[in-house]
Amino acid sequence: MKLFNKIVGNFTASILLLMIVNVFLDVILRYFFNTGSIALQEMEWHLFSIMFLFGISYALTDEAHVRVDFLYDNFTSKTKAYVNIYGTFIFLIPFTILIASGSYEFVTDSYSYSEISEDPGGLPYRWLIKAMIPLSFLSLLIAAYFYIQKNINILKENK
Repeated sequence: MKLFNKIVGNFTASILLLMIVNVFLDVILRYFFNTGSIALQEMEWHLFSIMFLFGISYALTDEAHVRVDFLYDNFTSKTKAYVNIYGTFIFLIPFTILIASGSYEFVTDSYSYSEISEDPGGLPYRWLIKAMIPLSFLSLLIAAYFYIQKNINILKENK
């Protein structure tokens, strides 16, 4: 689990750094040279999307995800583990499988049509950014497995 979390976290952090450099270049070009690039602007959106999509997996395994803390904080560690396990099985895993499988055709259609940006000077290979959707949700599914495993270990410790 720690290796998976480290890989996803480092990947997400790397994407963040690339996005910062991209935005910096875009701002310099726009405000100092009175020019801009559609491709740089689209790359900002794409990098942000990738960072967000894969950041969800990292947030789950690092316990940084959103939940109703005012109730959850008052639970015992055993009750918290049960809530996490059941919540992951009932809500997260079905949602993750739905999005991962549902987005597959979305990506294959984009690839088969050789979809590109509609803007002149935009990025080609739009299917690449769309392919991040099922990949990130598969990553989230793996993170859910490790999250369940972590909570089962908590239950074993609290017997």
